[in-house]
Amino acid sequence: MKATVFSLFTLCLMVQSIMIGQTKDMVLIEGSRYIPLYGRDSTVVEVKDFKMDIYPVTTAEYIQFVETHPKWRKSKVISLFADKSYLADWKMDLKIRDSISEKNPITYVSWFAAKAYCECQGKRLPTVDEWEYVAMADETTKDARVKPDYNQQILAWYEAPRTKENKVGQTKKNAWGVYDLHGLVWEWTLDFNSVLITGESRKDVDKDSNLFCGSAAVNATDLMNYAAFMRYAIRGSLKAKYSMKNLGFRCVQDLKEQR
Repeated sequence: MKATVFSLFTLCLMVQSIMIGQTKDMVLIEGSRYIPLYGRDSTVVEVKDFKMDIYPVTTAEYIQFVETHPKWRKSKVISLFADKSYLADWKMDLKIRDSISEKNPITYVSWFAAKAYCECQGKRLPTVDEWEYVAMADETTKDARVKPDYNQQILAWYEAPRTKENKVGQTKKNAWGVYDLHGLVWEWTLDFNSVLITGESRKDVDKDSNLFCGSAAVNATDLMNYAAFMRYAIRGSLKAKYSMKNLGFRCVQDLKEQR
């Protein structure tokens, strides 16, 4: 009987430890309704409450992932899920090049790999609407899109070379307490080019065919917001197996999964 109780106690501690690991370095994002700067018919979208990683996934964290999930290692990933650039800046399966820091954001990972990583953490990739909702904040205002200097700073980053070589957490945190949405790397989203599809609804992201190539045109609700236009243009050019030197990711978590 004592042995059984001890085993159950140990199991509870393990489960608690896992859950703590899943929610570490996350912040609560209180949802609302807003109009994305780029979208179909200027539709108001609703974002529900969720949690978001404060930082992008680091190289060190991704090393731990491939250690425990060998099928995502550089030499073993299949071509259907990642192109030839996958982990291009790694020497071998578990060793990065000397020029890379483990505190750099992980890049050269495909959408498939990023999605698998988040799911293994009990999380998921953010939707475009969720990402844009959090990213429209500056250091003091949760919707800073009307501020000229907000877009100017983002555009200045888009022109800056080699920002991916910086360590995570060196930009200023925004009003939500999130770092590096701008100023470090581009980031994968769950429905990364759904805004460009031609279906009945831009929310229809269950069809895998929507996630493999960008097409159609982007309708702008604010033609002067070139920073947002560039993000949507980049997403629309991607395919799910692409791995790019300046494209990383972070995870989010639905609140219902915290219960």
